Amino acid sequence: MDSENINHKALQEVLNALEIDRKKIAETYKTCYILFGLAALILAIGLLISFPMLAFFGALVPLVIGVVMYFQIQDEVKKYKFVYKTNVVSSVLKEINETFSITPQSGLPEYEFISSELFTTEPDRYKTQDLISGTADKTSFWFAEVHAEYKTETQTKNGTKTTWHTIFKGIIFVADFNKNFEVSTVVRPKGVGDAIGAWFSKNVFSFGNSELVHLENTIFDEIFATYSRNQIEARYILTPAMMERILELNKKSEDTISLSFIDSKMYIAFPLSHNYFEAPIHSSLLVPDLLTDDLSIVQFMQDIVHELDLNTRIWGKK
Repeated sequence: MDSENINHKALQEVLNALEIDRKKIAETYKTCYILFGLAALILAIGLLISFPMLAFFGALVPLVIGVVMYFQIQDEVKKYKFVYKTNVVSSVLKEINETFSITPQSGLPEYEFISSELFTTEPDRYKTQDLISGTADKTSFWFAEVHAEYKTETQTKNGTKTTWHTIFKGIIFVADFNKNFEVSTVVRPKGVGDAIGAWFSKNVFSFGNSELVHLENTIFDEIFATYSRNQIEARYILTPAMMERILELNKKSEDTISLSFIDSKMYIAFPLSHNYFEAPIHSSLLVPDLLTDDLSIVQFMQDIVHELDLNTRIWGKK
C-alpha cells in the first residue's frame, strides 16, 4: 500500500470517529430545541387558559433542562471542531500544497490589519481565525478569516445605545512581493469611504501626502481608486499587465477586492459572506463533497501567486 492510500485510509478513520461525535452533538442540540419548544408551548397554553403561575413553573422545567444540556455539550463541540480543522482540514490541505499548514486559533494580527492601510476605519472589535500559510515556489504567503467592526453610540431615553457596523468580513491575503517599496500604494474600490458614513471623520487614517493616481487602464480606474505618495512607483507596481491580472482576480471575488503594497508585502482583502473550514453539525461528514467549497477558496488563494506573477523575481529586495 502506497503512502497516498495510507493517508486516505487514516483520514477516513478520523472522519468515521468524528461522525460518531457529530451525531451525538446533533442529537443533543435537537433535544435542546425540542425542550425549548416545549417550554414555549407550555407557557403559551398556560397564559391562554389564565394560569400564569402554572405556565411559568411548567415551562421552567424543560427550559432549565434544555439550557443545562446545551452548555454541557459545548466543550465537546469545541473539541469536535478543533479536531476537524487540525486533522481533517490540515490533511486535505497537504494534497493541494504540502507546505500548507492551518492554525485554527490564530489569524491576522490586528496591528497588521491596520498597517495594511486597506481600510479607512480602525476596528473597535476584531476577530480572526484559521490562519493558513504556505509557499508557492519562492513566494511565501498566508491568509486568514477576519471580521472587523466599528461602533456608533447614540443617546436614547433609556441610556446609550451601541450599534456595531462591519468594516470588513472575509479573507485577508498577504504575500511577500519581493520588493521593498519606498512608499505605500493602496488600491481600493471606488466609493469605499461612503460606506463608513458619519463615523468616517472620527477614525480616518491619514494619507499624508498621498495623491490619487490616474492610470492608463480606464476600466481599472472605473472600479478602483489608487493612492500613493509616489506616482512613479505606483505606476512601476501597477503595470498594464498587473492591472489586467488584478481585474481578472477581482472577477473571481464575491465583491470588489482591495489591495495595498507596503514595505515588502502585498495585501489583498477578499470580502466573503460566510466562514470557511467549519465542521458541519447537522449534516454528515461522510460525503464526497465535504470540503469542496473550502478547498476551492484555498486553491483560489494559492492561484493569486500565479495570477499576479509573484514568482517572477524581476525586482530584488533592496
